[in-house]
Amino acid sequence: MKHVLVTGGAGFIGSTLIRKLFLQFEGIHITCIDNFDDFYPADLKQLNIRDFKANPHFHFLYLDISEITVEELQSAIQLPVDAIIHIAAKAGVRPSIENPLAYQRTNIIGLQLMLDFAKVSNIKTFVFASSSSVYGINNQFPWKEDEQLMPISPYAMTKLSGEMLGHVYSKLFGIRFLALRFFTVYGPAQRPDLAIHKFIKSILQGVPINVYGDGSTSRDYTYVDDIVQGIIAAIQYEQSDFEIINIGNNYAITLSELISAIEKVTEKKAIINHMPEQAGDVPKTFADISKAKLLLNYEPKTNLTTGLQKFYEWFQENEENLMQ
Repeated sequence: MKHVLVTGGAGFIGSTLIRKLFLQFEGIHITCIDNFDDFYPADLKQLNIRDFKANPHFHFLYLDISEITVEELQSAIQLPVDAIIHIAAKAGVRPSIENPLAYQRTNIIGLQLMLDFAKVSNIKTFVFASSSSVYGINNQFPWKEDEQLMPISPYAMTKLSGEMLGHVYSKLFGIRFLALRFFTVYGPAQRPDLAIHKFIKSILQGVPINVYGDGSTSRDYTYVDDIVQGIIAAIQYEQSDFEIINIGNNYAITLSELISAIEKVTEKKAIINHMPEQAGDVPKTFADISKAKLLLNYEPKTNLTTGLQKFYEWFQENEENLMQ
């Protein structure tokens, strides 16, 4: 692996992946594409990539993949690319209900551009960041990859469309396409709109946290280093040309349990503001990871308490930037 292209590389998962790639592969060259989408402050993304900027093997491109051409991308990337890890996406279930067209542009048109770039540049390895949200409401737990999919938000629909678009390009053009369905990723650099980040910030500020529903909803929280372990294994996978694989923790935690765990880590009590359930949210996510274990030798190693502690330490180190 000499040259890897990471889209969305200034974000939470992308920047963590880049850090691990530099540690694991000596001499690797990484091109990072990001457009600093205003979904959350660009300063936080700059914080994510600050350690890479002086590295001569790191190349940053400020580009919107939904608005450029393949030719423009080829002109901007001079070195041959061995693999694309496509993480760039417009994120968030609830905002996608309010502005579905924006999600279509970024999450489907943007992916189309990257697949066309892979096709004309003869790049044979393409790893796509999909989402557990594609399962929708399904009580057959834990979820296996061959479940019937019933997404209930525009965001989830775009991720499912992305998986199928990858299947088309795999069949037509011989691109090895692995769609990894991520389950509720958390850890240092987590997006500020996500529950763990929001809850800890609110608790430290002494302001109420909004809890939608009665606290019984549950998620398969997966630490970001475990997610990255799955991505790196997928880059090196060669046994088949198309796979959809769950990357989760295989353990569901209720919202009430999560809040209690955060209170223990922060040693502070949360003030709860109960809110009605919101459209687009599913009651539970729970990954069957047997396929990931079989194909990628995937094994999550970080439990919730350890992961929350690591996130809290990162938050404290960067509190000046995060509490604004």
